[in-house]
Amino acid sequence: MSPIRERSSWKAGSLFAFGLFALALAALPAPALAQDIANPPPALRITGQVGRPLVLHDDDLMKLPRQTVKVTDEKGAPALYEGVPVVELLRRAEVPLGKDLRGPRLKLYLVVSALDGYHAVFALPEFDPDFTDRVILLADRRDGRMLSASEGPFRMVVPGEKRHARWVREVTSLDVRAAQ
Repeated sequence: MSPIRERSSWKAGSLFAFGLFALALAALPAPALAQDIANPPPALRITGQVGRPLVLHDDDLMKLPRQTVKVTDEKGAPALYEGVPVVELLRRAEVPLGKDLRGPRLKLYLVVSALDGYHAVFALPEFDPDFTDRVILLADRRDGRMLSASEGPFRMVVPGEKRHARWVREVTSLDVRAAQ
């Protein structure tokens, strides 16, 4: 074999081996840090007319006081939702509640936003134990399991409402605003 042909075979073999190496490298799982950047944990933002804007993740919500409510879902089936009472989130964001929720502050309301752009509105007294006995949850579990992808990671659960229009799925933010 001529020296030129030998070098061509060697180059072709080297390129083939490098290609196999590159394919094998691409098949390896990405480092955990890269996966976290590409798929950050779900977050809930609490913004607007609050004393303390917050960004909370799953693990933050697990540390807060939790409650369970037994309700009937939109299909008429019984369901057990677990999560954080929204009033607890509002307290941590330093939203006026209790004795501070009076006079001009009664025009404050909460806009709940979903991943798909859906929004629902609540008056602040709907969450406040000084005004109501109903507990509205930001749920992250249903019947003992994490919420499904189409329902979660977070969902508003509003016991006692005949229509579930404000049972916002895939909640991303709570924004406190004032009516004009």
